[in-house]
Amino acid sequence: MLTIAEAMDEQVRTAANKVSYTRRPIAYTVQAALAGAYIGVAVVLMVTAAGPLMAANSPWTKLVQGLVFGVALTLVVAAGGELATSNMMTLTQGVIGRSISWVAATRTLLFSFVGNLVGAAVFAAMVHASGVLAPETPGGAMIAKMLLAKSEEGSGQLFWRGVLCNMLVCLAIWSAVRLKSEGAQLLVIFWCLLAFITSGFEHVVANMTTFSLGVIGGLPHAGLADFGHNLLVVGLGNLVGGAIVVGAAYATIAGRRANLPTPRPAQDAATPLATLTH
Repeated sequence: MLTIAEAMDEQVRTAANKVSYTRRPIAYTVQAALAGAYIGVAVVLMVTAAGPLMAANSPWTKLVQGLVFGVALTLVVAAGGELATSNMMTLTQGVIGRSISWVAATRTLLFSFVGNLVGAAVFAAMVHASGVLAPETPGGAMIAKMLLAKSEEGSGQLFWRGVLCNMLVCLAIWSAVRLKSEGAQLLVIFWCLLAFITSGFEHVVANMTTFSLGVIGGLPHAGLADFGHNLLVVGLGNLVGGAIVVGAAYATIAGRRANLPTPRPAQDAATPLATLTH
């Protein structure tokens, strides 16, 4: 296992690589869009698996949701995707580690956020066309109930649920960076996502798919205004949880490094799985 200081060095290098990826805007947009779609895969799997349980008022609904959602970040890390929520931590650590500027970090974060939204919307359109989440299906009914619940939550609740969510998402990535075994990396990702989904926290990229399904399907409580409000409030909560609570906190623990690491190619065979792209 890497020390906290060594993991910080890896993150500083990764942040510099992420900024460099944006010099190929089409490729970066595709990579970010794929990440948005991968999170969407988990949303669809979650409601398909847990929808019948919710319809039956089963107490196991939340647990099953958490158990299956781990595919989201597993695909982002293993297949390769640029996810805005984990970038909130990594880019912040890059700025603190002085490998990138705040301007470059902000630009890259916004780039990944828009790419995630594009991927989530396109994936939601394909799912809608497939009919697997039609209103009469348990999964479709669950999407409608989720949107109703999100519309009834106050901005303060959404914000703090966003903070708590991205604490766990970024802890998954941070812990995976420290671990050298790919099996252990994937296991810690599974546990952290189980915790955030089962607890009912809010993830802005997952909500991109949920709201896109609602908008395309014409569901109540899924207007563009509702969508935009959720993205803003939950996104800000995710930013605080990822950038400050985890990112800046561990950068402070690591301390200022005497010899700053230089960026290295992201596909270096010696680079741990979780530092390749996330």
